[in-house]
Amino acid sequence: MKYKLIICISALCLGLVGNVQAQNKKMYRNGWIDFNKNGVKDIYEDPSQPVEKRVADLLSQMSVEEKTCQLATLYGYGRVLKDSLPVAGWKNEIWKDGIANIDEMLNGVGKKSAQVPGLLYPFSNHAEAVNSVQRWFVEETRLGIPVDFTNEGIHGLNHTKATPLPAPIAIGSTWNKELVRRAGVIAGQEAKVLGYTNVYAPILDIVRDPRWGRTLECYGEEPYLIAALGTEMVNGIQSQGVAATLKHYAVYSVPKGGRDGNCRTDPHVAPRELHELFLYPFKKVIQNSHPMGVMSSYNDWDGVPVSASYYFLTELLREEYGFDGYVVSDSEAVEFVESKHHVADTYDEAVRQVLEAGLNVRTHFTPPSDFILPIRRLLEEKKISMAVIDKRVSEVLRVKFRLGLFDQPYVADTKAADRVGGADRNMDFVKQMQQQALVLLKNENNILPLDKRQIKKVLVTGPLADEDNFMTSRYGPNGLETVTVLAGLRNYLKGIAEVDYAKGCDIVDAGWPATEILPAPMSEQEKHGIAEAVAKAGESDVIIAVLGEDEYRTGESRSRTSLDLPGRQQQLLEALHATGKPVILVLINGQPLTVNWANAYIPAILESWFPGCQGGTVIAETLFGEHNPGGKLTVTFPKSVGQIELNFPFKPGSHGAQPHSGPNGSGATRVIGELYPFGFGLSYTTFVYSDLEVSPLQQHTQGEYTIKVNVTNTGKRAGDEVVQLYVRDKVSSVITYDSQLRGFERVSLQPGETRQVTFSLKPEDLQILDRNMNWTVEPGEFEVMIGASSQDIRLKKTITALP
Repeated sequence: MKYKLIICISALCLGLVGNVQAQNKKMYRNGWIDFNKNGVKDIYEDPSQPVEKRVADLLSQMSVEEKTCQLATLYGYGRVLKDSLPVAGWKNEIWKDGIANIDEMLNGVGKKSAQVPGLLYPFSNHAEAVNSVQRWFVEETRLGIPVDFTNEGIHGLNHTKATPLPAPIAIGSTWNKELVRRAGVIAGQEAKVLGYTNVYAPILDIVRDPRWGRTLECYGEEPYLIAALGTEMVNGIQSQGVAATLKHYAVYSVPKGGRDGNCRTDPHVAPRELHELFLYPFKKVIQNSHPMGVMSSYNDWDGVPVSASYYFLTELLREEYGFDGYVVSDSEAVEFVESKHHVADTYDEAVRQVLEAGLNVRTHFTPPSDFILPIRRLLEEKKISMAVIDKRVSEVLRVKFRLGLFDQPYVADTKAADRVGGADRNMDFVKQMQQQALVLLKNENNILPLDKRQIKKVLVTGPLADEDNFMTSRYGPNGLETVTVLAGLRNYLKGIAEVDYAKGCDIVDAGWPATEILPAPMSEQEKHGIAEAVAKAGESDVIIAVLGEDEYRTGESRSRTSLDLPGRQQQLLEALHATGKPVILVLINGQPLTVNWANAYIPAILESWFPGCQGGTVIAETLFGEHNPGGKLTVTFPKSVGQIELNFPFKPGSHGAQPHSGPNGSGATRVIGELYPFGFGLSYTTFVYSDLEVSPLQQHTQGEYTIKVNVTNTGKRAGDEVVQLYVRDKVSSVITYDSQLRGFERVSLQPGETRQVTFSLKPEDLQILDRNMNWTVEPGEFEVMIGASSQDIRLKKTITALP
């Protein structure tokens, strides 16, 4: 009897499944999808209708439950979601009425990913898995509203085997707009075929205090450069039909004293500086590239949390800049309104504040009900209007329509995912990006490139030489094969020269970071490690010391007190130098380091930042001349943390010398000047600038100027030069920056080759915020300067803007 009952129940279930499948198949009509399963082509289901009509029609059919579900993120499998694929129990979850987006679904991050490797890779399996999740929302929810699948992408798409990029500070150091656009295209392509529809990139934060741990995740310290590269990244991503979401809006990158982690408040930024520096990239990228997403930050500005600021999220973002996408919160930004900033006495009040300010979607590593249920309570208690909710929901739906999710919610050809993208298919690009990111900081007597024909034995030493934890990122691809510097040199010199290795010391000592302010004696083990490296150095022709920071010494929530080499690395470097053998210093680091001693005594220094998975190969090839480093610094290297802030652009006198005589003479009490300026970088060849032409030399304030200059490679090697255009406003109604970057171009030149570089200087490039905080071009003289860095100005001319 029991056996017969099981058979009957099984048959009944199969029949029900069959009926559901038959019903679901009826949804998919010729040229449209019957999302609400009513047999009628509603306006929102009609691809021929304008987006605004489709949004309005769908909104009119939505219940309170369905609307509120479109205002929250469901973190993917292993984060909040316990299921890698849809299960029957989803019908009892809050997302039975839909969800705004699912973040980081099956992207390889987290321990649980190891339990479902077949859903991550091959790519086609992942596409099919995402399709199955999307199909559940389309077929099993009442209105069938598709999900926006979001994912991180600042180091390349955050997915197993995706194409990696070096740290963003290294991307910035390429100064190569076309290369950055290609990086965006690749990330967008991979997202598209894998089923992700929204990539959280680029970061547009401006680094003004290099102690800040996330310095490595930013393009640099200068707003024009960040805006230019950010525009290219967004254009690349969105060219593939995928949304780009800008991070982190706004004033996120200057926590007090550079301290992040739990210290995420109190940026000291004046209103004029806010607009001229920190908001400049967001404004430019939004107006130039129309990204579909913006992530609101969890800090405050002038006492008001940005995520609860109507001024930031509505007046500036939407009304002034013209943003027409949706705003997603950074993790815990909503919660911080109550728990950290204390401008709300309850969490429900924090929810009300952020929604009325302009936030669309709350993201945090907790269930979406934590945000959805408070919204429903606020509506029931008449503490928030349905008009506000409708506006926020409409802004989310509009993006989903623009992405085509209501026309093709699925990855159309899942098998195509195995033919598109991936680290292996794009390895040439990966290497090219890494090559162009390298910055040569010193090359005394042209010791680099090394000649492999004259070297019999190389010592590779330092705690970063055989380390790779910085080659992958929480925010980028994972599951990649990596090549350390040691492995890269061994591979390159195999059969040519012997490569010996000694670690020398650990990255930090046992008491670090406290030992940065209270040094402790070296242990016997530390002494032995340095002694071993010194002994091997004496038997070698050249020493390659790989020093700096690793993933655990800098990064998100890992700001530093000092910028010196951590641990015993300085002692190791000095001991190696004392052997008399030539030492080449390779820096691996996420922020500028105060390597004053190295700059004084070590003949060659190569800055590699946090390289990607092929970093060791590219560094080895570059040290031996296969590639000519042509990157330039996008952050100023201070000589001491006591000089911070020391950055570009700067106001006249703020970096000035100290008077030694006169009525205010004071002698010498401080160190003056930076170690390496913004825009600095050497080459294995030399370049000469000539024939600067500016046309016209004078015109009215709304005219454009054409600037031409010739650049010649006067050396014996092919190389890249980054030609930089700076402008100085000679006299203005308010104090302006000493000079500002207003153009750049990376050019590749063969020995003896000359190329003309052309820039266009537009009225907006000469604008300032006047005394009434209005953007204007004031009549007067401007100095146009062309150079190889912010301090190495080669040519200049004066133009006049007439009244």
